[in-house]
Amino acid sequence: MNVLVINAGSSSLKYQLMNPETGDVSAKGLCERIYIDGRLTHKVGDKKVVKDIPMPTHSEAIEAVLQILVDPENGVIKSVDEIDAVGHRVLHGGMEFSDSCIINDEVIKAIEKCIPLGPLHNPANLMGIRACQAVMPNTPQVAVFDTAFHMTMPPKAYRYAIPTEYYKNDDIRRYGFHGTSHKYIARRAAELMGTKNFKMVNCHLGNGSSLSAVKDGKCQDTSMGLSPLAGVPMGTRSGDIDACVVQFICNKYGMSVDDCLTMLNKKSGVLALSGVSSDFRDLSAGAESGNEDCKLALEKFYYEVAKYVGAYTAALNGIDMLTFTAGVGENDADARAAICSYLSFMGVKIDPEKNKARGQEVKISTEDSTVQVWVIPTNEELMIAQDTAELVNAAKK
Repeated sequence: MNVLVINAGSSSLKYQLMNPETGDVSAKGLCERIYIDGRLTHKVGDKKVVKDIPMPTHSEAIEAVLQILVDPENGVIKSVDEIDAVGHRVLHGGMEFSDSCIINDEVIKAIEKCIPLGPLHNPANLMGIRACQAVMPNTPQVAVFDTAFHMTMPPKAYRYAIPTEYYKNDDIRRYGFHGTSHKYIARRAAELMGTKNFKMVNCHLGNGSSLSAVKDGKCQDTSMGLSPLAGVPMGTRSGDIDACVVQFICNKYGMSVDDCLTMLNKKSGVLALSGVSSDFRDLSAGAESGNEDCKLALEKFYYEVAKYVGAYTAALNGIDMLTFTAGVGENDADARAAICSYLSFMGVKIDPEKNKARGQEVKISTEDSTVQVWVIPTNEELMIAQDTAELVNAAKK
């Protein structure tokens, strides 16, 4: 089965054509500068092709993708009919969606309803969906929501302690993000454990970071909230912060709330603490050369992640597995070691040699560790493709 995975941004569109059963990627690429002039970067194995193609809208971007996929020289299929389904990443499903679903008119209306919760991403996601519908009207389309995995949280985890009217009238609650990644890791962890009946904390750590507490394969809590701003400090996001900080800054500096939130989203996090970079590799290099601000940024990040792991262990009433994934989680041995050093009180022990692994699936805990600690590379595109295939195949029965 061939599934085309689409991740549409406001002026870009990422794609992968893959087999959901094997995980093999036939081709992948990026359309960028949509609305400006348009550029397509297409990769098949080690071969890369870059083309400047007019893309006044997402429809032309989709057309460009389909054309190069069937191109005799650069393509991997003979006809668009060989694409069995399209899986779309959709950021926010609000309270409307607790799982992926086949797209129809009602689903599109519900995604539109969630635009106030995802004002930057949902409109772009809808553009990608409508563009595919226009160019591939007979191909099944599936929406895979970044928030869906977290919809199993109980009210004690997702409700905010604010007047109920804001929850009832405006759907203000904790939603969480990176759900497709967390779902993939939870599923893979269950395969490694041989059962889904266990307790785990997954650390999706990178420029954007979030943690989830999972019991028996279902999310019980997650660190991001109404928006991706909440949780641990990230590349440019502040993470959890006293709301009065916003009031203080706005009042003292005449800043609007929107401007202040832009600062918290794009100018804060480890970038602000270090004054150097939002890239953790740059921070590590700075810390090694004696930059105390870089060292503080890293220490703050490790500390906050470890606090969340401890809190989620309490929330789950125990933990069987701790997992690390995403850019920092998969590749930064120092980060994993520093975080785990806070958790020795609950029997977490890691093997320094095994922990040197980068970007590969490996158990890094020692045999006498009371908690299994794993590095599991995430694959959100594969998760989207698998969800898409499952739904489309089920609909045929």
